[in-house]
Amino acid sequence: MIQKSDIIEVLNDWNCWNHDFPDTYPRKKYEHNIIEMGLSGEITILKGVRRCGKSTILMNIIKTLISEGINRKNILFVNLEDPKFINNLNIDLLSKIRDTYIEYLNPDNIPFIFLDEIQNINGFEKWLLKEYELKKARLFVTGSNAKLLSREIGTSLSGRYLDENIFPLSFKKFLLFKGLAIENPMEAITYRIDINRYFDEYLSFGGFPKIVLTDSHSLKKAELRAYFDSILMRDVVTRYRLDSVSSLMGVAVFLNSNIAQLSSVNAVKKHFKLSYDLINKYIEYLENAYLIYRVPLFDWSLKKQHTNLKKIYSIDQGLSNIVSFSVGRKIGDRIENIVFLELLRQNCEIYYYKTKGNYEIDFVIKKDERIIKLIQVSASLDKDKTKKREIRALVKASEEIPYAEDAELILLVPDINETVNVNDKTIMIKDVKAWLLGL
Repeated sequence: MIQKSDIIEVLNDWNCWNHDFPDTYPRKKYEHNIIEMGLSGEITILKGVRRCGKSTILMNIIKTLISEGINRKNILFVNLEDPKFINNLNIDLLSKIRDTYIEYLNPDNIPFIFLDEIQNINGFEKWLLKEYELKKARLFVTGSNAKLLSREIGTSLSGRYLDENIFPLSFKKFLLFKGLAIENPMEAITYRIDINRYFDEYLSFGGFPKIVLTDSHSLKKAELRAYFDSILMRDVVTRYRLDSVSSLMGVAVFLNSNIAQLSSVNAVKKHFKLSYDLINKYIEYLENAYLIYRVPLFDWSLKKQHTNLKKIYSIDQGLSNIVSFSVGRKIGDRIENIVFLELLRQNCEIYYYKTKGNYEIDFVIKKDERIIKLIQVSASLDKDKTKKREIRALVKASEEIPYAEDAELILLVPDINETVNVNDKTIMIKDVKAWLLGL
């Protein structure tokens, strides 16, 4: 049983009661949203893949609260993955931490309590509910497992929480971490060479904050491999008590090596000669750990969406690259993965589509009962037939899909900006880097 003296020692290490937090980079959009959620009185939940910056965002919020006059002693940050807690992860630990904090710090107002990686505590939702109902604290929590958080929260905390999905850095934020703020097209032109160089780095190493701030390419690769292994071991193998690490690793590598490709449980099953049920579970576990995403075929029939092949994307192109055996041949797929993640950040409802002529539309964006955007992504338009194929696909899809007649038709490709008119349809060809920067 962990003692109060051990608890306060851990808490003192992680909190700013007697010292300041280290310097960190702001992520202002997330932080503004989360502070607003917290001040509403609801439980605030940050969800996202391990190492995407959730803990740092919490620390930045704490800094903001202190700068606005909140007493440091009225703030508690708890890292539930601290080694000293590892053998005591239960609801009682949460109560002991709270009681120890109150006894030693004696807060003079309702405290702000930040619980990092809450999914490590079985039954955490019961503790949160009790604290919420008693109005004992303003609660902020993070978690790295989608299904666990959704299930527990959905049943016990419905109507009592607000959440924010956290992703690795967007390209715009990546540039800010590099010291480059691009706010308008003229700045993009002025810093074109820097933007191109940084985009190549972003393509190769992705957007995990610590990776972005690491200069050495060899260290970036080592860190990315460690991230990949950590996500699998902590958020899949340990959580689901799996025996065969090698088969799970094989499936995770296979899917991350085939981003922007159509896949199915049966296809993966044939490749690994494992059972359908086991492959299905592995894929579900990888989704729950935010390592991969599956995008369905667009059809107004939910049954057809469910039964058709899904497209696979990775949470980060850097993670995908580090395990892929054919990185050099997949620049188009990596760019497509980046566009997918940006659409996720924009909270888009995302599908892909196959026309009757078997042209594939990378992204169909649905809002309410209409299709508002059809998006193609290409690594280049050097060959005229490539340009014609991509434009033809967009036009055909806009004509075939019901309620897509007014959709924006967008072709994203590096370094090209032009407008093309075909069959009374306007296709906007946009530089993908400018699109990612919101220009």
